Amino acid sequence: MTGKAGKRIEKAREGIDRKKTYGLDEAVKMVKDRSSAKFDETIEVAIALGVDPRHADQMVRGVVALPNGSGRSVRVAVFAKGDKAEAAKEAGADIVGAEDLAEIVQSGKIDFDRCIATPDMMPLVGRLGKVLGPRGLMPNPKVGTVTPDVAEAVKAAKGGAVEFRVEKAGIVHAGVGKASFSEDQILGNVRALIDAVQKAKPAGAKGTYIKRIAISSTMGPGVKVEPQSVAAGA
Repeated sequence: MTGKAGKRIEKAREGIDRKKTYGLDEAVKMVKDRSSAKFDETIEVAIALGVDPRHADQMVRGVVALPNGSGRSVRVAVFAKGDKAEAAKEAGADIVGAEDLAEIVQSGKIDFDRCIATPDMMPLVGRLGKVLGPRGLMPNPKVGTVTPDVAEAVKAAKGGAVEFRVEKAGIVHAGVGKASFSEDQILGNVRALIDAVQKAKPAGAKGTYIKRIAISSTMGPGVKVEPQSVAAGA
């Protein structure tokens, strides 16, 4: 298996100059053309930022509604009671509850990809920080997952809203669709993500903010993107 995978990756790397940066359109075409796994690979973007996330005033996080959806099925859990719980169910939430849901999460059974809560539920949800936090699932008002309008938040999550957060090394990683998407769909999603990251530029960021961008598929090689080609929409 390793031999086959090695040959496939070697073949995929053909024609890619590792030292060169490409225009966004060309980079997307190269990545899409080289996606050859037996499953529908995720198209991933990595953005290296000129920030040090150890400083609170240089933290970058947010949420972006991908115009063409993410292509993945997202399971959504909602902490809510009464009418809000009913609204969440009607909007398509997979799991809805309060104390009962907290007990399930506390036991370590986490069968969801996004967690949303109404503000009044946060004292309860806050106690689950040690379980939800490390998985990146803790609801947060900054990314719209703590909200009185849970129905809208559920629809956004199901419709392709993607959260992003800068990692320790100053890099934002996010999936922006599937290899089966058209080039135009992928381009639209990449531009939406980079625009959202640009708008999330923190006050403490100095010098060049977006330093490097690379795009790849799950099993394919990375292609470096010329940041100006994104800004110019070229």
